[in-house]
Amino acid sequence: MLSLKGGVGKTTVTLGLASAALHRGVDTVLVDLDPQANSTTTLEPIDPRASVAEVLANPRRAVVAEAVCATAWGPGLRMIPGSERAEELNHPKPGARQVAALQAAIRHIRPVPELVLIDCPPSLGRLTRNGLVASDRAVLVTEPSIYAVAAVQRALEAVQSERVAHQPTLQPLGVVVNRARARSTEQEYRLAELRELFGPLILTPALPDRSAIQQAQGAGVSIHSWPSAGAREVAVMFDALLDRLLRSAHFGT
Repeated sequence: MLSLKGGVGKTTVTLGLASAALHRGVDTVLVDLDPQANSTTTLEPIDPRASVAEVLANPRRAVVAEAVCATAWGPGLRMIPGSERAEELNHPKPGARQVAALQAAIRHIRPVPELVLIDCPPSLGRLTRNGLVASDRAVLVTEPSIYAVAAVQRALEAVQSERVAHQPTLQPLGVVVNRARARSTEQEYRLAELRELFGPLILTPALPDRSAIQQAQGAGVSIHSWPSAGAREVAVMFDALLDRLLRSAHFGT
């Protein structure tokens, strides 16, 4: 998940997709590249012996094996936990070998997962570039605000840059518009602006602003497990987004 603007719900979308994958029975590993480690806090990794900081510093098989661990969400969802120490590695101009560390590490994960989800930080340094180089598809996250267009444009440029430089299979899956509120004239205007400029890259429907999302995260459970109508509404949307992601990965389009 990618956003170069903080606070738009990038981690929420990552966790929503992880929830949909877990509910579907898709064996998944979530990599938390964000030094804030909010995904890690929510998933509660079980007995981690290393973090993403150690993996990026030394992406050998033994280090990866120590970092990959189970989560409190249950069997079928493992993770490489985030760490504040990862910020020390977030150089603004990393070399080619440095941006390929996560890609090398993922190849060592055993058993091999069906899906890897990467939660990137909201900055374009070594951490985010590792996430892009290790990916085939980039899901961009924004919200319908005055700064949305510039943020999406910068994120798309970052995807294009890494595709040309290091990862030729990388493509933008699309842009998830998060925290949409009904009957907001300002938001309707911003949504129309996004659709006019980025066309079919803007995924529909936009994810609504629902308190159930914060409630589920606060309780440390998946959105598919939270017992409310709002949670069920959002869970269906994450199921559809997961379908699109899996179809894209399978057919390479």
